[in-house]
Amino acid sequence: MARRVATAAGPLGDDFSFVSPVAKYVLFFFNLLFWVISMVMVAVGVYARLLKHAEAAMACLAVDPAILLIMVGVLTFLITFCGCVGSLRENICLLQLFSVCLTIIFLLQLAVGVLGFVFSDEARGKVSEIINGAIVHYRDDLDLQNLIDFGQKEFSCCGGVSYKDWSQNMYFNCTATNPSRERCAVPFSCCLHDPEQAVINTMCGHGMQARGYLEASAFIHTNGCIDKLVNWTHSNLFLLGGITLGLALPQLVGIILAQLLINQIRDQIKLQLYNQQHRADPWY
Repeated sequence: MARRVATAAGPLGDDFSFVSPVAKYVLFFFNLLFWVISMVMVAVGVYARLLKHAEAAMACLAVDPAILLIMVGVLTFLITFCGCVGSLRENICLLQLFSVCLTIIFLLQLAVGVLGFVFSDEARGKVSEIINGAIVHYRDDLDLQNLIDFGQKEFSCCGGVSYKDWSQNMYFNCTATNPSRERCAVPFSCCLHDPEQAVINTMCGHGMQARGYLEASAFIHTNGCIDKLVNWTHSNLFLLGGITLGLALPQLVGIILAQLLINQIRDQIKLQLYNQQHRADPWY
């Protein structure tokens, strides 16, 4: 019986390996690509933070795009590092850690999408809270300021619910005791721009909060960005679905490849143990 087992196992000698080089190196280069991307993200985020003034750097960490970029970059760096080293060294622990992290992130994304759809009112409230927080810190962070201006231009909107939300900002506050030159104003990105106008008038939003909706609508966008964002989301569900699928597909590929490689490594370990046990057999 031992001879028959040995004969059957004979072709699976020291040169044989269950580990597929294709799966191994595809997973390695897959992670290497995102590893390089993560380092670029961290570098750009750190560079953006260093360019800020010290007082502005600590003013609004919670809404700083540079901090978000650094956090996502560091997380991606750690996960892809496990995938790179785990696949190259055929390390089961690192591959399992890589697979578990990707699975958790994938499930969290799925949960956020489902909860955002089911609890749309709560999600709308959270978006409103984020936008209001960004309005408060508009002048504290140049990156945040550029992001808000870009959003208001693209969606042709102003403020969260309406243009008067800009009173939440200390510079645009419309109270009589506000000494700012921008009192009762809105950012220039709220203004209606003439396509033929070569030079942008950055003073176009001054005094607009003191005017009524009808009067102000002749000069600025009076609708808030929340409703515009919700309407855009409903009109671009297929686009958002494609983006979500594009983000989820690499994660699923990484999970499948990692699990495939883990199973192959385990089979290889079993083969090595089998060979070691039967080398001591005089009938082997």
